[in-house]
Amino acid sequence: MPLPLPALVLTVLVATGGASSPSVRDSVAQAGELSDPWAPQQPEGAGSGRPQDAASLDAPVRTPEGEPSGVSNAEVPAPPRAEQVPVGPEGTDAPTPPTVDANKNYEDALIAWGMEARERQVEPAPEGKVLEEVVVAAEEVVAPMDPYPSLLNIFHIRTRDEIVRQEVLLTPGQPYSAALVAESVRNLRKLGLFSVVRAVPVKGSAPDKVALLLVTKDLWSLRLNNEFSAVGSLLLYLRLQGTEQNFLGRGKKVAVDFILRLDTFSFGQSYTDQRVLGSRWSLSESAAVLINRDTGRAEGSRGSLSVSRPLYSLSTPWSLSSSVAWNVETARQFRGADIWQLPFPDGDPVPYVYNTREVAVGSTYTRSYGQRYKWNVGLGAGAYHYAYAPPVASNLSDAQTDWFRRNYLPRQEDAGYANVSLSAFEARYDVLRNVDSYTLSEDFQLGHSVVAKLRYAPPVFPSAAHFAEGGLSLRYRVHWGDALTTASAAASIRRQFSGQEDTVQEGWTNRRWAAELVQVSPRVLGGRFVARGLLDVNIDDLSERVSLLGGSNGLRGAAVDAYSGKRLLLVNLEYRTAPLVVRTVHLGGVFFLDSGSAFNRRPEMVTTVGVGLRILFPQFNVFPFRIDFGYVLNGDRPPVGSRLSLSSGQVTEYRPSFLDSP
Repeated sequence: MPLPLPALVLTVLVATGGASSPSVRDSVAQAGELSDPWAPQQPEGAGSGRPQDAASLDAPVRTPEGEPSGVSNAEVPAPPRAEQVPVGPEGTDAPTPPTVDANKNYEDALIAWGMEARERQVEPAPEGKVLEEVVVAAEEVVAPMDPYPSLLNIFHIRTRDEIVRQEVLLTPGQPYSAALVAESVRNLRKLGLFSVVRAVPVKGSAPDKVALLLVTKDLWSLRLNNEFSAVGSLLLYLRLQGTEQNFLGRGKKVAVDFILRLDTFSFGQSYTDQRVLGSRWSLSESAAVLINRDTGRAEGSRGSLSVSRPLYSLSTPWSLSSSVAWNVETARQFRGADIWQLPFPDGDPVPYVYNTREVAVGSTYTRSYGQRYKWNVGLGAGAYHYAYAPPVASNLSDAQTDWFRRNYLPRQEDAGYANVSLSAFEARYDVLRNVDSYTLSEDFQLGHSVVAKLRYAPPVFPSAAHFAEGGLSLRYRVHWGDALTTASAAASIRRQFSGQEDTVQEGWTNRRWAAELVQVSPRVLGGRFVARGLLDVNIDDLSERVSLLGGSNGLRGAAVDAYSGKRLLLVNLEYRTAPLVVRTVHLGGVFFLDSGSAFNRRPEMVTTVGVGLRILFPQFNVFPFRIDFGYVLNGDRPPVGSRLSLSSGQVTEYRPSFLDSP
């Protein structure tokens, strides 16, 4: 339902209390694609340094972003990111303690504080010396340099030192290794507990000894996490999550969820333990009930349970994961504030509404080979049941039902399958600042990354589908001089031998390919030009996937979801200014040009221009909020209020997850 603009402003203010990492979803009208419990490990730092929450309660069983793979504690790869100021690998070239104030360099000011607080001196040549101890300097969430009352620290328990130390891959008595220190810092950042983690080698008690100083600053843990998407006065999606993401300072996450959509709201809970009883095993569970906003009655539920032993380091030889998930709901596809009315050729329009019943279970064992060049091979098995049907309340005729099922309804399918997967990447990383999160450090994997999957589903029971399918994704990232280039591509295909429905024909299907190129310029007047081109071609698929474009999802200034089609072409060009830092609050501006088309045969490009604002509160978030105002140059122009969009993260994060996990 449309909300007044003051309510949206209030939502942004609430966001300063902390926001959860947003799931960057395809803006599509679909039941989703299979959440693969057999997904191979992605390279660490494959995307940004942003920590990620556990799978959202809102994620349906078949949505890739809700994928509880458990294969790696590396984050699910996020979109390729820009680069601004390289920091260099952690723990290699020890920095000289900075003297600049916090407004100019947030992390360096914290390092200076940590060195002084622990009365340590930098060790200029630590490599190979005996590690004597690991020292933790943990700053309060609200420090003297922050613009918030220190009274807030009473309500936050800092991460315990032993929780920090247990992620360090070096133990006292071993030779100091800059590579292992850098990997340890990446692991700490991925926990989602810290806004800052920096490592500094410091002098030990003797010339042949060294100590490791870890300077950390927690994110505010007891907070109201949120995700939201709004265009003008229309609130499309709002998630409020009351969370203690660092329970008693031990890194356990306990949360209650409220999710508001145009048609439903849901209440749920989740629990995540990334180190069960101090071991390397992790556990994550979630459950939620969905309530219809019009009737006030429950109409569905969803949940998941995942247990895994991840590849927690580059030298970990194996991982194991098992997961189960379900999703029961009435799916309604909207265009703007109204349910999408599909153009039935021989009568009244058909509402894009259908009942969903999904259950999936799977398990994967992965072996990891190599050190600099990684090869992770996974073997697994699983089963699922997917069923879809128009609700009785739609009052469709037999002809309408048949037309809806053949052209728009996801295909119901039961299957048991075996799979093999391969992930190959170069274990080469850069730590960068002033990317999307301004001065906060972010980890990037450089060089190649390849993910390949094969799955075979035999007719093991009477209703089972019989098919073989495969997917391949490729990415190459180059950090050259003062710029960053990332090229990505993915493709998938299925050979259908038999299906559960008469509408499923034997032969080739699920043919899809996509490509993306992201280029970040050297610094220009302190800021960066960021250009992105994206092409997503869906030739045919069993889920009848349709892309929606317009509003905050890539074509800013256009009406929300104004354009639809099975294929998508999108170009974004931005100039992102350097941030203005006011008592650690980072404010940045954006000038943008978007051009895109969601189409079936030939693209008809619509172009918009506009300006935007980015706001980062590093005590509470590791990514900025964005407010954009756009103007359509060559298409239908919505009312002025509908040209304003509010969301979280950068616009380049709108991309198909298919590019990382086909």
